[in-house]
Order: sequence, then C-alpha cells, then structure tokens
Amino acid sequence: MRVLSVVGARPQFIKLGPFSRELRNYHQEIIIHTGQHYDANMSGLFFEQLGIPEPDINLQIGSGNHGKQTGRMLIALEEEFIRLKPDAVVVFGDTNSTLAGALASSKLHIPCVHIEAGLRSFNPIMPEEINRIVADHISDLLLAPTHTAMHNLKREDLDNKSTLTGDIMVDSVQYLVKKAEHNSVYPEKLGLRSGNYYLLTLHRPSNVDDPQLLQNLIRQLSELDYPVVFPVHPRTRKSLPDSVGEMHLIDPVGYLDILSLQRNARKIITDSGGIQKEAYILGTPCNTLRSETEWTETVEAGWNQLINPKSDELVTLIKTHNPVGKPPEVFGEKVAPKMVTALERIC
Repeated sequence: MRVLSVVGARPQFIKLGPFSRELRNYHQEIIIHTGQHYDANMSGLFFEQLGIPEPDINLQIGSGNHGKQTGRMLIALEEEFIRLKPDAVVVFGDTNSTLAGALASSKLHIPCVHIEAGLRSFNPIMPEEINRIVADHISDLLLAPTHTAMHNLKREDLDNKSTLTGDIMVDSVQYLVKKAEHNSVYPEKLGLRSGNYYLLTLHRPSNVDDPQLLQNLIRQLSELDYPVVFPVHPRTRKSLPDSVGEMHLIDPVGYLDILSLQRNARKIITDSGGIQKEAYILGTPCNTLRSETEWTETVEAGWNQLINPKSDELVTLIKTHNPVGKPPEVFGEKVAPKMVTALERIC
C-alpha cells in the first residue's frame, strides 16, 4: 500500500513519528511537508533526534492568511496526489495543512484518514475548531484518541466511520522522554532542580497580543513560590513588563528540551492544547489559561484545571491545585499498531 502522510507543523511531526515507524514495517510511506510552519531548526539532526523520517517532499508554502495559505496548499497537494497516486492519505490534528490534505484527497476520491479526530472545543472562533470539524466530515476514516472524542463523533452522525485507537502522543511521549533524559540540558542549565520550578508556555493571541492582559499575567505569575521558566517568543518578549521577578526568560527550545522541562516541573502553566495532554501523560499537574479545552478528560481526572486568564487569583489557584496519585489512563497505549490496522481495513 502507498500511503501519503501530510504534515505542516512541528506538533504534527511529533505525532507522525510513531505512526510512521509502525506503518513502514508493512507499507510504503511518502511524507509531504506543506511548509506551513518554517523552522530553521528542522534540520536533519532534528528528525534524527526525534526518530522521525525526513519529509520526502517539502511544498514550502510558508505563512499567510488562512484562505491564501490553505488555497496554496490545496493546489500543491492536489498536484502531488495526482502524480503519486496513493492508496490513502493521512492527515493529523487541526491545522490548515490538515484541512487542505483532507479537501484534496476528498475531491480526488482518495481515502483519507484523520488522526486525532473528534476533538471539539465548542469555540467557533478558533480556526482549529473549523479545521477539525470539516476534516472529520469529509474524511473516510476517523481515528479518535478518547471516548469523549468518539461521543462527539457519534453526536455528529460520524460514528459509522470512527474507530477508538487512543492518542498517538502516548507513543510519542513514551519514546521521546527516554531520549530527553540523555540529550536535554534542562533544567540543570538554569541551575534548577526537578520539582523546584514552574514551566510557563503562552502562545495564543488572546493571551499574548493584549499587552495589558499579558503584563497582568506575568505580574501575578512572578509572585509564585518557585521560579518560573518561560520559553518566550521574541514577539511576545517585547510586551513583557520590565520586572519579571524570579522568572527565567529563555528562547524557545527544541522538543526534547521542552519535554524534559515538563517532566521535571513542579507544575505547568500553559494555553497549549498539546502541552495539556503531554503534562497528563507525564504526570505533571497542569494549569490551563483558557476557558475551554479539547482535553476534558484531563480536567475531569483532576490533573488539569482551567483558569480564566483575566482572573486576579492566579497564584492561589495554581498553588492549591495539587492532584494526588497517578493520572488515570485515558489516552490508551500502543496506539500506532491500532491505527495501522484500522487503515488497512479501508484500503
């Protein structure tokens, strides 16, 4: 079987890793990188460290407004699909690359598999919500990470083409956290010990593009009882207040480093969907600066709490969030083999 895997952003490469390793044991895979996110650090070393095959094709689409970017992807992917004549196309997550890959395969009547199907934030303002809903409705096989995702798909009358496989990030994190232990210099590089710092990540425009809100967040978080490690984008750094207390402001780091920082953090503070899930898998308490989450299981289990970013009680809420024991298993295990088996059934 010839399978085309379409990816365009770093989180999708992380998800691709274990799936690709399993798929290539039995079938031919061609990886197409749309170039949606360009990262100069995505060299051969990046793929080698993470155990991810380098893309066979890079469309180099680059950034742009949603319509223009998706349109360019759609044109380029259609040309590649016609040329390569795949038996199936696989898309991941909820980016514009996901949407373009699903659209192109649907128009050409090529079976399309959507990995991480059924997630819903019920926030129609999020571009990711639109992408994931459309991709689910036009794909031929939906691989759902959780029972909640399966419930969402059933509610939309998509259960007849849905399969519960578990979340591919379980395989990714378990594989890569072992590499991180031997390859990451964090948190020791910052003079910090495991369990004696908080990790902060912020990237959503609703949190970082409003200078007043961002400064209020930083002012409160700088008053926490342990130092805060904050990998911060240069654009966001310009909006930070002059005083950040004991915060360690560092440049964005690679995936092995961020995984090590997550595993060793006392608690995590984030607005990222992916980090919420990784924190849960790693057993690190998470505090999410959003009003909603796609990963409701993490909240229901008590290991993730949603916090209104405009709250004036951030410090108290974070300090008193202390789950005990181990997180219940909600994301499955040995997920990649289940996905490949499900794919084989439709081709």
